[in-house]
Amino acid sequence: MRQLTSSVETWPVRGVFRISRGSQTEIVVVMVEIREGSIIGRGECRPYARYGETPESMMDAIEAIRQDLQEGLERDELSNYLAPGAARNAIDCALWDLAAKRAGQPVWKLAGLPPPQPLITAYTLSVDSPENLAATAESQKWRPLLKLKLAGQDDLQCVAAVRANAPVSRLIIDANEAWSQRDYEELSPELVRLGVEMLEQPFPAGSDACLASLPKLLPVCADESCHDSKSLDRLIGLYDVVNIKLDKTGGLTEALQMKALARQRGFEVMVGCMVGTSLAMAPAFFLAQGTRYVDLDGPLLLAKDRQPGLHFAGSQIFPPDGSLWGNC
Repeated sequence: MRQLTSSVETWPVRGVFRISRGSQTEIVVVMVEIREGSIIGRGECRPYARYGETPESMMDAIEAIRQDLQEGLERDELSNYLAPGAARNAIDCALWDLAAKRAGQPVWKLAGLPPPQPLITAYTLSVDSPENLAATAESQKWRPLLKLKLAGQDDLQCVAAVRANAPVSRLIIDANEAWSQRDYEELSPELVRLGVEMLEQPFPAGSDACLASLPKLLPVCADESCHDSKSLDRLIGLYDVVNIKLDKTGGLTEALQMKALARQRGFEVMVGCMVGTSLAMAPAFFLAQGTRYVDLDGPLLLAKDRQPGLHFAGSQIFPPDGSLWGNC
């Protein structure tokens, strides 16, 4: 019989990480371990208050299906027991890891994917003053892709400061639902002039229907408006790109299906993350293969990472070692 263990962990952030909804100096994650004999599968999730999740509620959701998991519940049945979200993600990823170790094969083979290749991730600059962003951009100007968080105040000055101090880096921006329609109309032409290549979630989820009639001067990406495959049809005609995150889809199983469906419906795909350790990024690494935008810099934003962790060389991420996740 299997054994299930779940725990709440706190990890310090490097400095302060700010978005439009607030700031944080540490993150709280939930880690799941499923043991079969001598084999242990692991998964990590980030309970996110924006979606009504807390560490306690995620632990309760995991506990509610303990007996089923210990009696052999597999990932292809998991969606019948848990809704999409962080708790299901941690369990789903633990079951993938367990299956790979049980079979003696890497996850990418079990999933029918090609051998994974190194990826270039975006590096996130959190909300700050134009003056501070200028200094941060100067220190990170060597990175190929920067992602700038905005908050609806001094946004144009912030983008201009980053562009002036990181003139060669590709630049994408994320408003995290902080803009009005007027912001969008006034700022979009300036963003194009400054070489921004993609805008993520300008409007609050549920208040984004106006995108159907607004001019698209640059691609717009859905994040908070996009959760799982069922989200996609509503987004057609509004967004050009969808940001797939495992903590939203409820794990790698649904995320792989969503990626295929998104492409069938004409969307470009971004694979993103909540701030988390390398254990949370490892499953998303396989999902991110061949996508247009990769934003898996969570461990780079932490003061320390889980060991062993992913290997980063600057902004390049290499496939995870089997001792971390996925039996690679």
